[in-house]
Amino acid sequence: MLKRVFLFSLLSLAILSCKPEEQESTLIGSVASAHPLATQAGLEILENGGNAFDAAIAVASTLNVVEPMMSGMGGYGTILVYDVETDAVRFLNASGRFPVNTNTDLMRAPTPDFMVNRTGPKSISTPGNLNAWTAMHKSYGSVEWNELFTSAIDRAENGFTIGGATASQIQRAFDDFSTYSQGFYGKDGRALQEGEQLVQVDLANTFKRIAKEGAKPFYHGDIATAIDKEMQRVGSFLSLEDLKQNQAEWWEPYKFKYRGYDVYTASLPANSFPAFVNLGMMQEVEEQGLAHNSTKYLHLFAEMTKESYKSRLAYSFDPEVREAPIDSILSKPVLNAMTAAIDRDKASEFVLPFAPESKNTTHFTIIDKWGNIVSATQTLGNLFGSRVMVEGTGVWLNNSMAYATYEPKGNPMDAFPGRHKLSGDCPIIIMKGGAPFAALGTPGGHTITQNVPQIIFNLIDFNMGMQEAIDAPKLVFAEPDRIIVDPGLPEEIVNALKAKGHNVMTRTIGNATGIKILRDGQGETSGFDTGIDNRGKGRSAVIDR
Repeated sequence: MLKRVFLFSLLSLAILSCKPEEQESTLIGSVASAHPLATQAGLEILENGGNAFDAAIAVASTLNVVEPMMSGMGGYGTILVYDVETDAVRFLNASGRFPVNTNTDLMRAPTPDFMVNRTGPKSISTPGNLNAWTAMHKSYGSVEWNELFTSAIDRAENGFTIGGATASQIQRAFDDFSTYSQGFYGKDGRALQEGEQLVQVDLANTFKRIAKEGAKPFYHGDIATAIDKEMQRVGSFLSLEDLKQNQAEWWEPYKFKYRGYDVYTASLPANSFPAFVNLGMMQEVEEQGLAHNSTKYLHLFAEMTKESYKSRLAYSFDPEVREAPIDSILSKPVLNAMTAAIDRDKASEFVLPFAPESKNTTHFTIIDKWGNIVSATQTLGNLFGSRVMVEGTGVWLNNSMAYATYEPKGNPMDAFPGRHKLSGDCPIIIMKGGAPFAALGTPGGHTITQNVPQIIFNLIDFNMGMQEAIDAPKLVFAEPDRIIVDPGLPEEIVNALKAKGHNVMTRTIGNATGIKILRDGQGETSGFDTGIDNRGKGRSAVIDR
């Protein structure tokens, strides 16, 4: 099996390196995900005639198995799709709602262990991913539902060899695992190590049920009952009624025109719009010839990001409760005024709080031969989510309430009982002249809406290919006054930022994936420029026949 995967990856990369004019056969699609086995699962669906929506379910379910600490059935997410037949971009909200019994007073002082409550069992929200996969398949799927989980079942039942990063993440969380979950992720009383096999038989059996019966057992049947029983045992707010009430929701996405390109992302209740504040402010910059990753460019971007997050914290509302003035925020006069107010020589002070940051998320991007697109970000929240696995199922449950803002009580980012979870994902689809141009996204907590605009700038303003755009060093702002830069940024630039008053630290940023559509002189698709972040362990590939 290992030899097969290795040869497959080499073949994929070899095909990727070919120029479009050198490819004699018809491309059938491209997949970029955070793990080579998940990428392989999606490619096999495309190769057998499935579309991007079918492949997305295969990729997502396989990621549940091979990246169990990052995403899965017990998690939530944000999915952006483009359907060729209707020529429409749509947002599928997989983030669900906070449990109806949520009591956030237990997440605030003076409640004993209030910080533990923010990340443990009390932080679990209703998982929405599986219902979202179902909704996507119902609207757009072309392959039989039960055929989409073959890879996930195989990898869970027969196991796969874990790498160093996965072993390290298991080691970090292992002491928090129950005896039941340690039975899968440990050996002889210690955490699995690099090179050992991770076998998840109960998770395989759960996927067999899902493949045969759909999502019903998870939300209404015996799996739901098992989840409810475990939630009562560990003291979670989540209940059987929350599971029964969960449903995936289709929303109209936000669109922003940037230098002639139509950029789409998820609308509220997803907190994606700060990325558009960054795009809009950059479009209002009057300085000419801003060099890529120059001190002037990065200083401007850091200051823009502070403004975008002031907007996020002030206007992130559940649209069922209150309408946010997004059109006003993204209007030219407002963007121009915010841009003009930036001090070009000195870093400003940021005084509002942020939600916590997480890199424990995954993003995948898929384009099929017809031009259908899926750009999806899915997560458990923190590493292994709440670290609660439901016995008998192999399913980890999220800790999404770790990403609420609890002070002051009642602020827009608080966790309100029964209201939508305001996820911070930012999947992107870009159109040019009415045709798909690119799709991309990244994990990274509050860094997501900072990383994504920089990739877009790299693609459009600096004419980079997708791989170069993703791999280029990035800069992000973090609470309360810190600028984080990638290790690849030159020392002289870092020192110049410090001279402007920025508190700079160095750390890798993001694990993005993206695909850019290549076109010939007649506007027909000639290939795919696919990128996978060199900061991660994923694999991108283009397959043809």
